[in-house]
Amino acid sequence: MGTAISITSLNKTFRGGHKALNDISLNIQTGEMVALIGASGSGKSTLLRHIAGLMVADDAGAGMIRIHDKVVQQNGKIAADIRQTRAGVGFVFQQFNLVDRLPVIVNVLAGTLHRVPLWRSLLRWFTPTEVASGVAALKRVGIAECCAQRASTLSGGQQQRAAIARAMVQGAKVILADEPIASLDPESSRKVMDILAQVNREDRCTVVVSLHQVNVAMKYCPRTIALHQGRVVYDGPSVALTPTLLRELYGADADDILALGDHISSLQDSKPVAPHLVWPEPLAALACAA
Repeated sequence: MGTAISITSLNKTFRGGHKALNDISLNIQTGEMVALIGASGSGKSTLLRHIAGLMVADDAGAGMIRIHDKVVQQNGKIAADIRQTRAGVGFVFQQFNLVDRLPVIVNVLAGTLHRVPLWRSLLRWFTPTEVASGVAALKRVGIAECCAQRASTLSGGQQQRAAIARAMVQGAKVILADEPIASLDPESSRKVMDILAQVNREDRCTVVVSLHQVNVAMKYCPRTIALHQGRVVYDGPSVALTPTLLRELYGADADDILALGDHISSLQDSKPVAPHLVWPEPLAALACAA
């Protein structure tokens, strides 16, 4: 299978001495779908941005991040060939990161810019084959009919699906999704999570998604990594995350996490959940009562 993401002794300290990441060491295998959970300020977004090479870690120590054996950063320095490595990493932002005034298809085809000549990227000129790949990606996420619309005319859920289509066109082998359903309604949230799971399953793409809702993590991700105050406090099967364990890990902060009901599961599922993703009964009952 091989290792998709390798993190060793990663630390990040912000001004004022705030330790955002504290000695993080992780390995994520190719083809895994992994949830990052934790209260606000636990370090989820910071960790994802470091993995993508969008932030640089502390220079002290031996911190290193690799993606498919290519160094992203080491000892507080971004690798010289980071653009080549980033070409294989799709980043799905909470706020979509689309250009509102441009058509949806152009936003999606931005995923090809790492492999087209500069003059074509400046002119936004794409070949028929590239356009066809963009339309095919939009079909996969269910919004092909929106390809000619300005991105600003789409709903939040549609914009997030367009962002995932962009990662598909990019040919990303790793997708990092930073709270992709935080601002979406239940139906849009489920569609986005279903699409991420589909890309993981059909394309063998490694997906790491940060989430606030524990039950959503359990429904879609066999493995969960829990962060608390910049540290990894749990890394293991999602089905083991009972309310009792979460309170052991997070103390008083667990109440904030458990208070977030699973709005996706309030919808009637069209297909049964895979057996290994069935929620533990105590946590499912808590979500229904929330």
